[in-house]
Amino acid sequence: MKKADLEKNQAKKIERQIHQSPTAPRFGQGAALGADRREQRKRDQALGLIPFAIKLHGDLVKQLHALAQERGIGLNELTSDLLKKGLKVK
Repeated sequence: MKKADLEKNQAKKIERQIHQSPTAPRFGQGAALGADRREQRKRDQALGLIPFAIKLHGDLVKQLHALAQERGIGLNELTSDLLKKGLKVK
């Protein structure tokens, strides 16, 4: 194979890789997000926290946000406290 053919093949290979790869965030905006999420997941696991997704009505979510802001705590902490109090009642 000639050197020119090798270079053409290499160029085609690079073009395929470019077209198949996802678009990178502009100017590194999302570069740190993956590492931060991974680190946060590790911290949560060390604390024994497990992700728990639920669907609530919008008005209830607004009330939760307002109560969390009033108490000066995060939404996760407020939800945990409310669930603990609700489970103790039964």
